[in-house]
Amino acid sequence: MYGYIKGIIKDIESNYIIIDNNDIGYIIYVPNPYYYKLDEVYTIYTHTQIREDEYSLYGFAKQDELKLFLKLIQVKGVGPKMALPMLATGSVEGIYDAIERENILYLKKFPKIGEKVARQIILDLKGKVNGAQMSLVTNHNNELVDALLALGYKQADVKKVVTNINSSLTIEDQIKEALKLLLK
Repeated sequence: MYGYIKGIIKDIESNYIIIDNNDIGYIIYVPNPYYYKLDEVYTIYTHTQIREDEYSLYGFAKQDELKLFLKLIQVKGVGPKMALPMLATGSVEGIYDAIERENILYLKKFPKIGEKVARQIILDLKGKVNGAQMSLVTNHNNELVDALLALGYKQADVKKVVTNINSSLTIEDQIKEALKLLLK
């Protein structure tokens, strides 16, 4: 429904904020309400959850947090009230890394996440999350990363190698260099 809401923070509670936008106060559930400061302007990226008895807004300071949240709530057994604390206590990159490495212990550290739910998150999202790719391509060629992932290399391996490739080379030379490093 809403992509984002930009406004002034008027109230901060333990699990939500109220943001004023054109004299309307929106209650938005956020991972860490104390990240925000009263009477300051913020842009909150939102997800609207509409249920039979509930109409809720979930908000995030960054778009990558929203994207991870949307992926997590698609997992069987994980709803917004379980996904939100994960983002409050863990980093986006850390959660993506735990999923790709099948690190059940890392996922179990979050509230209400037991072994069964952690395994389900890994089963449903492993190989489908692009968070590790998003963070590793900040200063590197997107095309190179896509090519290496298309060749079947794991994101963790690609992440290690891409940082060592000169991005001024042609894409073909970048791929050759990356393959040399990956085959070592």
